[in-house]
Amino acid sequence: MTSYKLEAGTAQHIGNRPQQNDRVALMTGARAPGYVLAVLSDGVAGAGGADQVLHTAKQVFDEFKPGDRPTVERLQQLLRDIVQETHLIINMNAVTTQVQAHASFVGLVLTPHGEAVWAHVGDSRLYCFHEGKCLARTSDAAYIEHLVSSDRLPPDAAKNHRKSKLLLNLLGNSRKEPYITFGQRLDVAAGDVFLLCSDGLWHFFTDAELGAVTAKSSPRQASEMLINKAGERSQGKGGNCSMAILKLVKPAQAA
Repeated sequence: MTSYKLEAGTAQHIGNRPQQNDRVALMTGARAPGYVLAVLSDGVAGAGGADQVLHTAKQVFDEFKPGDRPTVERLQQLLRDIVQETHLIINMNAVTTQVQAHASFVGLVLTPHGEAVWAHVGDSRLYCFHEGKCLARTSDAAYIEHLVSSDRLPPDAAKNHRKSKLLLNLLGNSRKEPYITFGQRLDVAAGDVFLLCSDGLWHFFTDAELGAVTAKSSPRQASEMLINKAGERSQGKGGNCSMAILKLVKPAQAA
């Protein structure tokens, strides 16, 4: 029996771009009652890759049968399947259409057993806060270490991976498989907040600012404040801004 209730929502703003290439969704599984999947994807040079992320995520999650209590490894595999199947489909579509799509990925699974497992590819982010304090945040650090160790790149070259199409960590990169990092929190509780967001949002805030806003406000109120402030700070040069906020709060006391 969980000791919290879930308040959640998504929000988007086009920013100062001609079109919205981000996609974000909260999903329930057809065969996984009590489970929630949050997915956010930032499409690069178009929304096609991000659209495919959400489409594949829905299909894979609807086929997921958790059983009594799946292991963390099985939940990680669920997210890995979404990434790998999306990556494969994007590359197959590129062969027939001659149009290459790319996308980032952040996915979070919340279970009815008080567990949270997430996966990350690219420059979108997931934050895990407790009462405003940042407990975990996805970053490029693990990917840089991967480039240095597996590709034997000099550290300085690895840090400049965003300037190279060959090294870019994205779904749909025909030259490189996506490198997935995972995280988990196995004792979620009231006071926890999970924020998934694109770089059009996180670029303009510190961890402390994001933690404070999401702790003090409802998901809807927080998203409105963050979008407005990101617009101010971007000074007319902001990109697509998208987020999903999942907030665990104490349930109302029984009368």
